[in-house]
Amino acid sequence: MTNTAPTAFTVGIVGGGVAGATAALKLAGLGINTHLFEKNESLVSGPPICHLHAGGNLYREISDQQCISLLEQSIATLRAYPHSVNYRPTVIAIPQNDPGEPDAILSRLSVLTEHYRQMIAEDEGNRVLGDADDYFALFSKEDMVTLAQLPLPDAPSTVEEWMIPVAKFMPHDAFKYPIVVVQEYGLSVFRLAATAALGLAQTSECHIHYQHDVTALNKTATGWQVVSKSNDGAEHLQDVDFVINAGGYKTGTIDNMVNAARERWVEYKAAYVAHWTTKPGMWPEVIVHGERGTPQGMGQLTPYPDGFIQLHGMTQNITLFDGGLVKSADSNAQPVLPDGLAEKAEGVWAWDEIRERTDRAIAHFAQWLPDFSGAEVGGKPLCGAQQVPGSDPSLRAADATFEGDTYARIELVKASSALQAIDRILAHCQEKGWVTLPEGWRERRCH
Repeated sequence: MTNTAPTAFTVGIVGGGVAGATAALKLAGLGINTHLFEKNESLVSGPPICHLHAGGNLYREISDQQCISLLEQSIATLRAYPHSVNYRPTVIAIPQNDPGEPDAILSRLSVLTEHYRQMIAEDEGNRVLGDADDYFALFSKEDMVTLAQLPLPDAPSTVEEWMIPVAKFMPHDAFKYPIVVVQEYGLSVFRLAATAALGLAQTSECHIHYQHDVTALNKTATGWQVVSKSNDGAEHLQDVDFVINAGGYKTGTIDNMVNAARERWVEYKAAYVAHWTTKPGMWPEVIVHGERGTPQGMGQLTPYPDGFIQLHGMTQNITLFDGGLVKSADSNAQPVLPDGLAEKAEGVWAWDEIRERTDRAIAHFAQWLPDFSGAEVGGKPLCGAQQVPGSDPSLRAADATFEGDTYARIELVKASSALQAIDRILAHCQEKGWVTLPEGWRERRCH
């Protein structure tokens, strides 16, 4: 057993996912002594991430204000993690059998464009999605017919070139017009994890405790004692002044350790990996809108190199699961998933179910992209549970909350919210007089 007391203002972070790793990078980069506790052997090993959500246009049900928050958070993420971004646009199409209309998307896009324009006027460094006038583009049916006649480009450089494979291989009569292309980029969780690991390895201010499962948080006269158990069964005690709960979907488990009540939801979802061996050309991400939970739920095709595709189908038979959305109770801040889903959240899947659900995901998207029906299972599902704080399970933009002065939660729904969350926590610590932050600290990159 070891017991280490802090010699300077010290922060303990529970959880090394996107939230915890981003917090550690920002804290250590500002010279703040940091201890990061991660139960796995690597950072950022949680649920799949494939989309930056620069404006939240995937979600028709959320408010314009949530979309603006996602835009701001995505721009901050792009500035902090530029090497983790897949620079390709996203196509958003509405199928003919969907009750939605393009006008609703166009109204939101106008609001987002003007907000982006204002952000660039305030700080030229925010111009990470291109010019404001290029934030989105519209394509008519006639445009699609024209593009379908053009050869596939080897390396698309314009929005029109990115649309050529869509125009060639997705039936024009299947959609309402105009079709939208928006500068919502991809986000590589693998490169983000590497950025975090390499960045933290280069600083002496952060101490990473891999394979340490936090079992208790004990209040002390000056802060907290973090109790963790390492892989070899040894108990480790670390005194800190401030605790950040970055436990991901298990944030409630950490809350329970300090008797902090919190209303939240947890939802288990899965994305599927397909291999499209005949994939023609370089594709943008393609979103086909649909009503969540119905047989025609939203379809999402995210391209990766060598013909690998990440798929979502927002139906109960594909991405969503019966019993997959659960709520906290008065006596338990941690929502309890059914046993079968809890096992899946830890990566335990039967091969038959992998094949069955991946095949369903392929068939779901093939209704709009017939050539895709020949795709095969490409690997194990990318799956996990996420927390949604509060009482509204449709919430998509959240950051940090506090329980007393020395305990904070980072409550992400989308990865792009991580920087705003840690900035809120740092501002709190500066307001309390515990740290002195340099001018321009909010703009500093995480690496």
